[in-house]
Amino acid sequence: MALKNKKKIKKSTKKLTKKTVKKAVKKSTKKLIKKKPNKKTPVSKKNPAIKKAAKVEGKLIGLITHYFPHVQAAVIKLKAPLAKGDTVKIKGHTTDITQVVTSLQMDRVAISTGKKGDEIGLQVTSRVRQQDKVYKI
Repeated sequence: MALKNKKKIKKSTKKLTKKTVKKAVKKSTKKLIKKKPNKKTPVSKKNPAIKKAAKVEGKLIGLITHYFPHVQAAVIKLKAPLAKGDTVKIKGHTTDITQVVTSLQMDRVAISTGKKGDEIGLQVTSRVRQQDKVYKI
């Protein structure tokens, strides 16, 4: 009986040592495999083509908050002053319009200039959408 117990102990110690060796080998292979950073991805600071795409002529003066299709008028929340005769560019996802300001209104009353913070109505030549940006050229 004593011989059987000794054989079981020897077998169990061999199994333990094999497992620990296998684990150590697996860990070392994981350390050796490292991913290299992809150098082909463009960085906006270094790639001038990306900078040109983001550049828009003029100064941002407001955002379109609403559009009335029946009368072709847009409501603009101004961030800078706007006057009759100024040239504006309306740029959005599907919109790209350049036009001269001919009609400005505030509360259905014609005005000649709008100041920062005002919500004004502007007659537009074609459809615009909410969140389109308005630039002064």
